[in-house]
Amino acid sequence: MELKEKIKDSAKLNFKSGLNCAESVFKAILDNLEHDFPEETVALATGFGGGFGLTGNNCGALAGGIMAIGLIHGRKNPLDGEFKDRVDKLYGNPGLYRFFNGLPNKFIEKYGSINCYKLNEDYNEWFDRDRFKNCMSIVIETTEMAVDFIFEGQKNGYSQPFGKNMAGKS
Repeated sequence: MELKEKIKDSAKLNFKSGLNCAESVFKAILDNLEHDFPEETVALATGFGGGFGLTGNNCGALAGGIMAIGLIHGRKNPLDGEFKDRVDKLYGNPGLYRFFNGLPNKFIEKYGSINCYKLNEDYNEWFDRDRFKNCMSIVIETTEMAVDFIFEGQKNGYSQPFGKNMAGKS
């Protein structure tokens, strides 16, 4: 629990320090969990801020959370094994898509949308202080959700039931 609070505080400080939403979540987890990735990996998150380059599409905090989960649970070499094994590792039971599917569905359950534009539709100006506070809250909550998923995967593996998904999997 202490570690999770430390990571959430780190995400908040990152956001207050001028990192975008995706960078804030990703860097907080990158800096506080053991991994084999260099610090510069945070550069991968930069373009996801503001809903993918400020387009208002998918929430950058969510993208940063998914990327951070991938640091720990993603396929380090996706070409390992035969074709069937690679596909089963994603779609099977256990399967990585079952696991990664949980965060966006939990995010939608909490916020009603993953769309940055929708999450900020009550604010007329991007640089509005209240919009900043809203996004900071989303950054902190998404960081907590991502950390919970990281620990869940380490503890229970990848046999969770699917939430809503494009493949019609259950």
